[in-house]
Order: sequence, then C-alpha cells, then structure tokens
Amino acid sequence: MNTRDLSLKQMRPEILTATINDNMSSEERFQNLVLRPVIKLQNGLLIAAFRNYILKHKSVFYGLTLQKRMDYIENAIHKDMKFRNSLKGMVLGQFTLEEYSLYIENSCALNKRMMNLVKERLLSNIQLFEKPELLTAV
Repeated sequence: MNTRDLSLKQMRPEILTATINDNMSSEERFQNLVLRPVIKLQNGLLIAAFRNYILKHKSVFYGLTLQKRMDYIENAIHKDMKFRNSLKGMVLGQFTLEEYSLYIENSCALNKRMMNLVKERLLSNIQLFEKPELLTAV
C-alpha cells in the first residue's frame, strides 16, 4: 500500500456501530467500510459547502420552516447536479486507488448510498444552518 493510501486510511474516524458480516452485499460492505468513515471525516467540509450553497441561492433557506428546510436539503442534493457532483468529489477524493476501483465497478448504486449518507449527515446537523447573526458596533 502506498503512503497516500495509508495516510488516507489512518485519517478516517472509526465507526464503532458499523457492522460487517458475510451476508451483506458488496455495496453495503463498501458503504460501511469506506463511505461512512469518509463522509464523517469530511463532515466539516460538507457543512461549509452547504452553507456556501445557501448563500449562493440568495439565503432563501433561512426563511423556510423546519420541514421546508429539510426538503430544501434533499432537493439540493438530489436535484442540483452541479452541487451533487461537487459533494461527490469531496468524498471520492478521499478514496484509495483500490477503493476507487471498487467504486467504479458499481458507481450508480454506490452514488445513491453516498448521497443518502451525505443528506442524512446534513439533516442531522440542520441546527448549524441557522442564519448567522451580524455583530453591531456598540
């Protein structure tokens, strides 16, 4: 294993709740061994990217109800291809060469799993997307 691959794997957080067994599909195994740790590692970057997305779309997100905000996040991830591809790149860039080879064998199914994990991560951090308060001079 080259130093890049080794470094990438060492940086990833361990997911203690991820189960691996012989009965699971290759996609589920990839999700638990690769996608979950990478997405957790990239959490801060994913949040920053969504904050930027909100700003680029005229901050309409801030005027929405909680349910509409949740729908907004889901639509941004599933319907906005440019944003979706940007998020995918943030995750794919953390793959080792071997993981990338496995990914391209079944990228369609793995992309669905990846985007669902990213969506769930953003939804679970929805409180971080409150409108930033402006400081006023005293």
